[in-house]
Parts: sequence; C-alpha cells; structure tokens
Amino acid sequence: MNPLFLAPILELGKGLINRFFPDPAQAAAAQLELLKMAQTGELAQLAAEAEIAKAQIAVNQVEAASTSIWVSGWRPFVGWVCGAAFAYKFVLAPALAFALAVAGHPIELPVLDFTEMSTVLLGMLGIGALRTVEKVKGVA
Repeated sequence: MNPLFLAPILELGKGLINRFFPDPAQAAAAQLELLKMAQTGELAQLAAEAEIAKAQIAVNQVEAASTSIWVSGWRPFVGWVCGAAFAYKFVLAPALAFALAVAGHPIELPVLDFTEMSTVLLGMLGIGALRTVEKVKGVA
C-alpha cells in the first residue's frame, strides 16, 4: 500500500477514536492499538480490501448502466428467482396445501430447501435496504 494513503487513514482513525472515547486513558489505549495495527500491516490490509470493494462497486455501476439484458439483468433475475422461491416456500405452498386439504384432495407438495437461497436473498435485501436509506437521505 502507498504510504501516502496510510497517514490520512491514521489521522481519520485518531479522530474517530477521540470522538468515541471521551476518556483520555481509553482514547490513548485505542490509539496505541491503532498504531500497532498500522505497524503490523493490518490497517494496510484493511485499506487494500476497501480499495478492492471500491473497484467492485465501480464494476457494479458500469454493469447496472449497461443496456444489454445479459449484463445488467442478472442481478434482477437472481432477485426475482429468490423472491419467487420465497413466495412459494412461505406463501403459495402452505396456502395451496391448505386449500387442497379443505377441498378433500390433500397432496404433499414438493419441499423447497431454502437454506442456500435465503443467504442470497437476505444479502440482496440488505443491499436494497441500504439503497433505500440513501434515497431517503437524498444521497446520489
């Protein structure tokens, strides 16, 4: 990592520490831990990971702006598939099973294992919620 970027990150960390630790002893201990992280390279690694995340965000923005359905449509597709599976698992299948049982035709509907898909869906919903917060706050 470029050492020119490390100094501003350390200053930012010190500012945050002073803001969140009003007790001078706690602030000093936290600043010491920050300096230890910087010396061992953990802070540099975190900064590198942040740069990777920024690069991924840039790729995501270009991808979303594409007019090709094959480039920009895969995320909505995954969202719709996960949403449809969620609706089937928790709304449609129980309602259909109940209606068929009441009608005198009880059948066993296929059970959908939702464990892997729920991770994807909840991740997408979390990202969507953050975007909603940005829109409410008026952030681009």
